[in-house]
This record gives sequence, structure tokens and C-alpha cells, in this order.
Amino acid sequence: MKLSATTLTASLLVSVIAILLAIPMMLQWERPPMDSTQLGFRGLGMEQITNPRLAEKLKAANPLPTPDDPVPDDGVLVKNDHENYKNVQVLGDLDTAQFNRLMGAITVWVAPQDGDNASCAYCHNIENMASDEKYTKVVARRMLQMTRAINTQHKSHVAETGVTCYTCHRGQPVPANVWSTNPGPKQAGGFAASRDGQNVAGQSVPAYASLPYDPFTTLLKPDARIRVVATTALPEGTGADVKATEKTYALMMHMSSALGVNCTFCHNTRQFASWQQSRPQRVTAWHGIQMVRDIDTNYLGSLTDVFPANRKGPEGDVYKVNCATCHHGVNKPLYGFSMAKSYPELSVPNP
Repeated sequence: MKLSATTLTASLLVSVIAILLAIPMMLQWERPPMDSTQLGFRGLGMEQITNPRLAEKLKAANPLPTPDDPVPDDGVLVKNDHENYKNVQVLGDLDTAQFNRLMGAITVWVAPQDGDNASCAYCHNIENMASDEKYTKVVARRMLQMTRAINTQHKSHVAETGVTCYTCHRGQPVPANVWSTNPGPKQAGGFAASRDGQNVAGQSVPAYASLPYDPFTTLLKPDARIRVVATTALPEGTGADVKATEKTYALMMHMSSALGVNCTFCHNTRQFASWQQSRPQRVTAWHGIQMVRDIDTNYLGSLTDVFPANRKGPEGDVYKVNCATCHHGVNKPLYGFSMAKSYPELSVPNP
């Protein structure tokens, strides 16, 4: 049977369109060969798949800093030196030499660079260092309290590695990976007026999947129910409906991407819901979720009235943290390098 020229042209056009539509999808694929590491029992698919060609890119995103050299104590506590140190509300328990060393490090970790030097003026009025007139100083004080709380109250997640300001900030005043409530794109009227928080490809969910694009606002608030596993075919009233499951899946995909791991890094593929059959890393991740909720609610959330409008999201809430804020694509922030050991004053309880 002979095909007409019109039919052949139409077929060719359809093929070209199909190829053009496939190109954006193919750009998301990773070409072999890949590295595979067995994590669990054989036959369960519990393997970590990594792309060796991304290793250099990850290293560039996670530069390891050089801690300042230790300094000897000068024997004077900040809280006792009323002439030189005023309005020190958090770090008054430090020796003045340790205090100055830490302040110097914080300017490098957080403050924007001024030539070759970080500027103390980002937080302080240089003419009156005790003044709280700059909101950045008020925020920094609360963040120091938060850092100490993480290192002392959330050891189930950070262990002895701990965190410093650099863990999140990496030399920038605002960490690269933060989030706020996402109202979504503007909608047309009528039936299409509401997407109910999903069906829009967005960066908040990796791979630009059309899952709920803001899983954080509801699932990272205190006491939110993340685990949705139904035991009946129609789980009405249990909270384990399809919509809740999709939002949970969106959060899990964020965690997977933020840590650069597969689902099997925490879960056993034969029974995702079973804690007894999961890897120990799942418990660590659970504690990480509790830590993020504490940070977002009790520390960053408490600064809502302090931050100016340009440091808030489109809905007026402050920028908050999620897994990517610390991890930057690797399962241990900074590949497990512990800066907190070089700054032990950040690993003591708040006064």
C-alpha cells in the first residue's frame, strides 16, 4: 500500500513534534554508567545510585572552610567586662578572647563581603556596638541561641558533628536554600481558578513533578501528620487520602534531592511503612524533621516582626529552613566535616 505525500508529511511532522516534546524530558535524565552501592538485604533493591560525573559539582557546592586558629583565654569573661562589652545577651559566658574570635568568624560566615574583608557593620552600628538599632543584630542574636539549641537539644540528628552559622549560610547573609509559603501562580477565573496547591511544575518538588508545590507549609508545622499509610481500600476520615499522600510524597522527594539519596537510604522497599524493617537513617531523618519544625516555629517564626518586608516571602511569612538549607545535595552537610568542634562555644546550653 502506497502512502500519499500528504500522509507522509503529516507522519513526519508528528514525529518531529514528538521528538521536540521529548527533549526537555531527556535533559532531566542522567546517562550511564552510574555507581551503585548496596545498602540493605540483597534482592530488595536497597541500593544507593549515584552519578560520579556530579561529584565535582557537589564539591563546588559544599566548600569546606578553614577554621580560625585557637586563641588562648585571657581570663576575663565578657559578662564581667562592663567597660568594653555592653548589651551582650547570649555570649556573655565566653572569655573575651574566644568572643572576639567567634565574632570574627561570624562576619566571614554570614556578613556580605566588603572587598577582602567581611564587615562588622552588617549587624552593628560601628559607633555604638551595643546598639540594637539594626535588625540584623537582633536576628543574629536569636540565631546564636538557635545554633546552641541545635547542638545541645537536637543531638539525635546532628550528633557530635553539630552546626555553625556556616552550615547554612556559606558566606552569604541569606542561605541559598530557604522557603516561604508559596501561593502559586496567578490563576484564570472560572473552573480553573484554583489548582488546590498542585498540578504546577515547580522547583520546590524535584524533577519539576506536578505534585503539591508547597509541601512545607502544612507538613513542617508542629504536630503535622506526614506518615500516610492506609490499611483500608477507602481510607475516608483517616487523613490518608490520595491528596495527603501526594503531599507527603512531594516532601519525601524534596528530602531525597536535598540529601542526594534514594528512598532506600532510609526505607526498606519490601515495606516502606515499617520502622522495624527500615534503616537507622530513617530515625535520624525523623529527628531532623522535628529539628526543622523547632527552628522554623520557635526561632525563625519568632522573628516575623523583626524582619523587614524584603526578607519575607510573598505571603508575609519569614524565610525558613528545610533539609536543603544545610545538606546542599549531600547526605551529611559539608560531607560530615565538623566546624562545631573548632567552635565549642556554640555547643553549650543557652544561659
